[in-house]
Amino acid sequence: MSSFTLSKPSEHDDEIDLTRLFKAINRVKWRILGLSLLVTTLSIFASLSMQPIYQSSATLLIEAQQARAIQIDEVYGINSGQGEYYSTQFEILKSRSIAERVYDDLNLAKVFEVKQEPSMLAKLRAMLSFLPQEIETRTASEIANIKRIQMLDVFSKNIKISPVSNTQLVRISYLSPDPRLAAKVANAIGEAYINSQLEAKVGITQKANSWLGGRLGELRHRLDASELKLEQYRHQHGLVDLKGVTSLDAQELERLSDEITVARSRFNQAESFMQVVRKYGASNISRLESLPEVTSHASVQNVKKEAILVERKVSELSKVYGPKHPKMIAAQAELASVKESLRLQIGRLVQGIEDEAQTAKQNLLGLERQFGQAKSQFQSLSSVETNYRRLTREVETNRQLFESFLSRQKETEVTGDFDSPVARFTDRAVLPTSPVKPKKSLIAVLAFIASLGVGVMLAIVLDVFNDTVKSLEDVELILSQRALGYLPKSEKRTTEEQRSFAFFDNEQKLHAEAVRSIRTSLSLLSIDKPLQVIEVTSSYPGEGKTSVSMNLGFAFSGLERVLIIDADMRKPMIGKRFDLPPYQAGLANYLSGTDALDDCIVCDVRDKVDVMPAGAIPLNPLELLASPRFEPMLAQLKQTYNKIIVDTPPVQAVSDPLVLLKYTDAVVLTVKAEQIRSGAIKQTIGQINQAQGSISGVVLNHFDVKNANSYYGQYGYYQAYDAEEPA
Repeated sequence: MSSFTLSKPSEHDDEIDLTRLFKAINRVKWRILGLSLLVTTLSIFASLSMQPIYQSSATLLIEAQQARAIQIDEVYGINSGQGEYYSTQFEILKSRSIAERVYDDLNLAKVFEVKQEPSMLAKLRAMLSFLPQEIETRTASEIANIKRIQMLDVFSKNIKISPVSNTQLVRISYLSPDPRLAAKVANAIGEAYINSQLEAKVGITQKANSWLGGRLGELRHRLDASELKLEQYRHQHGLVDLKGVTSLDAQELERLSDEITVARSRFNQAESFMQVVRKYGASNISRLESLPEVTSHASVQNVKKEAILVERKVSELSKVYGPKHPKMIAAQAELASVKESLRLQIGRLVQGIEDEAQTAKQNLLGLERQFGQAKSQFQSLSSVETNYRRLTREVETNRQLFESFLSRQKETEVTGDFDSPVARFTDRAVLPTSPVKPKKSLIAVLAFIASLGVGVMLAIVLDVFNDTVKSLEDVELILSQRALGYLPKSEKRTTEEQRSFAFFDNEQKLHAEAVRSIRTSLSLLSIDKPLQVIEVTSSYPGEGKTSVSMNLGFAFSGLERVLIIDADMRKPMIGKRFDLPPYQAGLANYLSGTDALDDCIVCDVRDKVDVMPAGAIPLNPLELLASPRFEPMLAQLKQTYNKIIVDTPPVQAVSDPLVLLKYTDAVVLTVKAEQIRSGAIKQTIGQINQAQGSISGVVLNHFDVKNANSYYGQYGYYQAYDAEEPA
């Protein structure tokens, strides 16, 4: 059997416990499902009673480039390559003017007749006849216009314009209870749009033609004036082909600039080499040999190759002959001759590079003088060229404007009578065969999902705000008290009298096992301190404290002798549970001094179980419990009984159990599962602690074991353990 120890609240109590939420939903899952099925059924019946609505759709293609004899998009102000053009056409299709045109063409006034309801104020005035009635100030035409607007609003609400993504298509749909009317209106909207666009285009063409004719005379005069001004400028400066002159000067400047760049590069290379020669000296042949400018020269490379061959020859001969051998002397002379030749070659190369630097410098100075002269000549012509180009641009601009307007005027004259549609039907609306509303299956699914969600949310909200004690863990975490155990919830028809003796019922083995577990928990507490007198109480009536008292007595009777005292003298129940006569003397009789102690105890109501009923109901129960006879009575009973179970009234009802705290060794608080709010139980615990009492533990009564298995999982002794069951 499992035992529960007192544990501290978790540091994460403020966080959302998803497991707890899931368990809360799992507890009421069948109720949530029932609610969803009920709502779904009602929604199905509601959808069956709705009027069927039919939808018919026509598809229009908005032309990106209209079929015209000549392109005159600019005249119409249309740039069909832009997305704004299509958005504009879609809005035109949705416009009130198109709807009104269709409404009139199809004569739909009778179909969409709207009865104008009187205002709320008018209805109130009609009910209160003594008040002056509102005088109608609108004319008949105004009333008819308002009625027409209302009917148009009703008609327009059922029109749906849906552009097809990434295409030039637009779908025109209309909803109506009449399928024939739905198809007729969808086609009529497309035709009204095409006709309105054609009419608008004809008007624009006529206006454009008139405006272009007025502008042509002004542009022709401006072109003639600019051409005359250009001709006069040419005669004034004697220009024949200014473009050729300036281009020659520009080419000459470009050529001189390139030659200066090459000459400057050559001079810089020679000068940098001469700086190195001046730094190390012309006689330092070994240093000059390492320069890239020297080593890269062909004559030097040839001499160095020859020197390497002679040095290799001298090295080979030195291994065979001595230094005075004729062959060695000849080889050494040859090597000296080669080195002298190398020195002479390097000297000539240095002298040549120095001469080249002087020549490059003189060439660079000459080119710079020529460039300066050519530049001054080019600048003298730049101002003339600038003015000439300005006059030329003015002539070209005026000529282009004149030719453009002349071309547009000719186009408008040619295409004035050519009416090409801006849109065409790709699919016309046909008679629909099935309604689109109401969507019964969708309504049923949405109703089921919505009601299921509402049920889940309601279960979560109720669980969040449900601060009752629902499990043994709640006893420890919420009440901060020791959980002694639980008594399982019985069947619905089981009475409290039957629960009181469930310990001996073979069909309620789980109940008996739970009582033994509580007895074991109390026995473990009595190791250090004997718990001979045990007070059993509760916060409110109806929590089953009397059943707990009797079952505890039955459990302890298997080990020792037990006395059950009914100290609830306001509503005594133990005598009735044991079928004792109402006149049986009890606790009240002994405390009032009317009967002896032995006459107030009924022996062997069960094996090793004696009972002291409440006796005659007194007028002053609290005074009797506080009388000086109570403590000596307990001292005398302790000599006979090993365990004395005292059943007391609820703490929140009366203060009787608080008076008895000083006479008892342990206090067992009975809590009815999922019934009493934790705040009330904490108040009871506070009152007991304030009265200097100490609660030994809490017994959770009417605990739903089946629900606990699914809500909290299998832990401990939620199932009876029987010898017949496999281990």
